[in-house]
Amino acid sequence: QVQLVESGGRLVQAGDSLRLSCAASGRTFSSYAMAWFRQAPGKEREFVATISWSGGNTYYADSVKGRFHISRDNAKNTVNLQMNSLKPEDAAVYYCAAGRSTVLVTRMRSADYWGQGTQVTVSS
Repeated sequence: QVQLVESGGRLVQAGDSLRLSCAASGRTFSSYAMAWFRQAPGKEREFVATISWSGGNTYYADSVKGRFHISRDNAKNTVNLQMNSLKPEDAAVYYCAAGRSTVLVTRMRSADYWGQGTQVTVSS
């Protein structure tokens, strides 16, 4: 079993950068594909970015491609999301997710574990 704890969310201004982190417990972290999803008020949770267990493959939502970068450190059991050039529409609760039986986690149903989320607010 994997427990996920996100951190790093806060209030920023449009154009700023922010780095989110997800700390995972469990000895099998390196065997999980990891991902970030987000959910804005009144909207469905949506995919943001994902990374394979080795870190060799990544995939991004079109809305964040070129601005966000996902990375992982299997030695430290962490996955990070570097967010640059933030826009007001990036404001949301960001969730970390882990998927065991998949190369990349691009859909909610592919995730086996979820964190509690961290709030990102972007002022214009």
